Amino acid sequence: MSNVSCSASADIPSPVPVPPDSPVSMTTSLKRLLSLVRFENLAAGLSGGVVSTMVLHPLDLVKTRLAVSDGLHLRPRYDGMMHCLRSVWRQEGLRGLYQGVTPNVWGAGASWGLYFFFYNAIKAHAQEGRESELSASEHLVSAAEAGAMTLCLTNPIWVTKTRLVLQYNTAASKKQYKGMLDALVKIYRHEGIGGLYKGFVPGLFGTSHGALQFMAYEQLKREYNKHRKMSTEAKLNAIEYVAMAALSKIFAVASTYPYQVVRARLQDQHNKYNGVTDVICRTWRNEGLVGFYKGIVPNLLRVTPACCITFVVYENVSRFLLSRTRGGTA
Repeated sequence: MSNVSCSASADIPSPVPVPPDSPVSMTTSLKRLLSLVRFENLAAGLSGGVVSTMVLHPLDLVKTRLAVSDGLHLRPRYDGMMHCLRSVWRQEGLRGLYQGVTPNVWGAGASWGLYFFFYNAIKAHAQEGRESELSASEHLVSAAEAGAMTLCLTNPIWVTKTRLVLQYNTAASKKQYKGMLDALVKIYRHEGIGGLYKGFVPGLFGTSHGALQFMAYEQLKREYNKHRKMSTEAKLNAIEYVAMAALSKIFAVASTYPYQVVRARLQDQHNKYNGVTDVICRTWRNEGLVGFYKGIVPNLLRVTPACCITFVVYENVSRFLLSRTRGGTA
C-alpha cells in the first residue's frame, strides 16, 4: 500500500484560546485529520474490493456454508469444497453460486474503501511532525482502529450477505429474503437494530485480522526495500505487490480464522445461539478444534487471490488518481 505523503496544514491562529475538548477544537482537529489523507485512497480501495469480490464470490459462499455446517438437518450437508460447488451448481446454476453477491460487493467495496481511507488518515495523523517511520506496533494499532471504525458502518451489510448466502433451495428450508434491501428491512423489522449487528463482537476481534495483515504488509515492504537499498516510498511492481499481499494475508488468516466461524454462526438464520460464549462452547463440545476451522480451505483459496487483486488494483488506481490530481493542479 502506498504511504500517503502530505504536508501538514498550518494551524490557524485563534484570537481566543480554545479548550481542547470544545466543539470548535474538535471540528478543527477533524478537518486537519481529513486534510492529511486524499480521497484517492477511498476510491482505490473501493475499486479493489469490488473487483476481487465479483471474481471470487462463489468461494465466499462455499466458505460460509461450510463454516456453519454443524450437523443440523435444516441445511444440505457437504463433503468438502468441491462437493458444495457441484451441489449448488447442479441445483441452482451460476445464479446459485452468486447468491448474496450484491451485499458482498457493497460490503467489500465499502469496507476496503473505508478501511484504506481510515488507515491512511490515522497513519498520516500519527506520522505528522515526525521524521522517523512508524513502528510495527503503530501500524498494528492504526489498522485495528481503522477496522473497528469500518465495522461500525458495515456490519449490517455483512449480516445480510450471510443470510442471503445461507438461503438453501430445499423443501426443508424456504428462502426468506428476496434480496439485499428486503433482507435489511425484514431483519430490522423482526430483530431490531440488534439483528443488524449480530456478530459485531467477534467482528471486532476480527479487526486483529486486518491489523496483522497490514502490519505484515508494511513490514514486508519495508524490509524488502531495505534489501533492495531503496526508499521505503519506492513503488513495487505488480508481482512484488502480489507476493507481499499474499504472504501477509496467509499469515493473518492462519492467526485469526476461528472468529469468522463464530461470526457466521451468530449471523445464521437457521440456528440460535445465546452469544459468542454459547457459540464457542457448543462448537467445541460438538465438533472439537476442527469445528473452528471449517471452511478455511476455500477461504484461503478465496481471500489470498482476492487480497492480491485488491492490493494491485488499489496501488494502481491510487497511483493513477494521484498522478491525475497532481497533473491537474500543477
